[in-house]
Amino acid sequence: MNILVSKLKEVLYAVLPITIIVLLLNFTLTPLDSSFIIRFVIGAVLIIIGLAIFLIGVDLGITPIGQSMGSTIAKSNKLWMVIIAGLLLGFFISIAEPDLHILAGQVDSVTSGLISKSSLVIVVSIGIGVLIATGLVRIVYNIPLYKLLIVLYLIIFVLALFTSPEFLAISFDASGATTGALTVPFILALALGVSMLKKDSKASEKDSFGLVAIASTGAIIAVMIMNIISKTDKMTGSLEQVDASSISVIGPFLQKIPIISQEIVVALLPIFLIFLVFQKISFKMSKKAVRKILMGLLFTFIGLVLFLVGVNAGFMDVGSAVGFSIASLDNKAYVIIVAFVLGLVTILAEPAVHVLTHQIEDVTSGYVKRNVVMGTLAIGVGIAVLISVLRILIPELQLWHYLLPGYAIALTMTFFVPKLFVGIAFDSGGVASGPMTATFILAFVQGVAEAVDGANVLIDGFGMIAMVAMTPLIALQVLGLVFKIKSKKEGVEPNVG
Repeated sequence: MNILVSKLKEVLYAVLPITIIVLLLNFTLTPLDSSFIIRFVIGAVLIIIGLAIFLIGVDLGITPIGQSMGSTIAKSNKLWMVIIAGLLLGFFISIAEPDLHILAGQVDSVTSGLISKSSLVIVVSIGIGVLIATGLVRIVYNIPLYKLLIVLYLIIFVLALFTSPEFLAISFDASGATTGALTVPFILALALGVSMLKKDSKASEKDSFGLVAIASTGAIIAVMIMNIISKTDKMTGSLEQVDASSISVIGPFLQKIPIISQEIVVALLPIFLIFLVFQKISFKMSKKAVRKILMGLLFTFIGLVLFLVGVNAGFMDVGSAVGFSIASLDNKAYVIIVAFVLGLVTILAEPAVHVLTHQIEDVTSGYVKRNVVMGTLAIGVGIAVLISVLRILIPELQLWHYLLPGYAIALTMTFFVPKLFVGIAFDSGGVASGPMTATFILAFVQGVAEAVDGANVLIDGFGMIAMVAMTPLIALQVLGLVFKIKSKKEGVEPNVG
């Protein structure tokens, strides 16, 4: 019971700010239909309860499975076992990722089915599987993270030259969306399980981060290759306008429950089956431990269903309606300020951010405080959403104008920053762009793009997740440099690589 109360408190701090901001906007700048607002409040309640239950489920179920899988793979000491396990686990965990389903659904609806939801989910999951296998091989063979990341981003930059602008935004967005509420705890635990078997504690500490970063590049590369092969070019898109008065308040929630429940069952089933197989072959956990993990999986299921129903039926429509209304005002300063504040508070509501910041504090034995990481991330993401809106308001600004210098700076910094922080920074890039970003903020930005003359929802509405995934790379590496300077001044050499 105590755990539930503490998780509820944590989630309440996370979701309340965004709820208060929307309610304030409703009574000031953008009055919305009352049924919209009631749905939004119901959605917020479901998100708070769902997120708390989900986080308990992750602690009890997903994380122990990931760690056990990681150590089993590492103990096998066979390269082919590491590669096959990485491919399969990466593929299935990515197919299970709710954020990816949200983004793929958005792309499907905006392109009127030209890019189908299922094809995008499968292509991205293949990319994730291949790169997780690569990342595990990196840990086993001690390949430096920054060298591998530089090679991967060079491949991305070359592919970007042949990718259409519409797909450039979607590919980077897919990378952010795949590293969400379910994938991150699993990948982090997997990396920790593999790296903990190393004799050198400092090496294992550094190697427990970075796998999320490597995995997320798989999504970018896969979608770019999909575009180059299929030659889908020159697409435009627009948002379906929702008439609030024609929709009942409870209707959308009831409609979403069976669809989302089915998706989550399909998503969690492979993880459940893999656990049962490994339990029989190698884990050999006690009955009590197995019961605890099964209970964790049940909590994960219930929490995810409540969370996603709240997000899809309560948050999405309000997000695009708020974006559309504010962008339609004469004074464009409002939309820029609201974008920054929304980015700032949304990161606090990301479930995967809580998982990552706790693990950072644990792995560094409390030297890197989670509040400091959280604050740094919040500022980075606030700036990301702000410049995404600027890109819509100023037609001359294109996505690559941000991404090219941004990634160049981030990759250059990897040579100077303590290596532990390189892993943390690149992991947090994927983590920052979770379900709240992929839903409320994406809907908000697309609403803005729909309201601004000359903006294309497909090119300008997407790309925001890419920005949110990029800014923490720089923000947290700057934090790493600060720690490096601070520890030198204090004459302490902490175990941060």
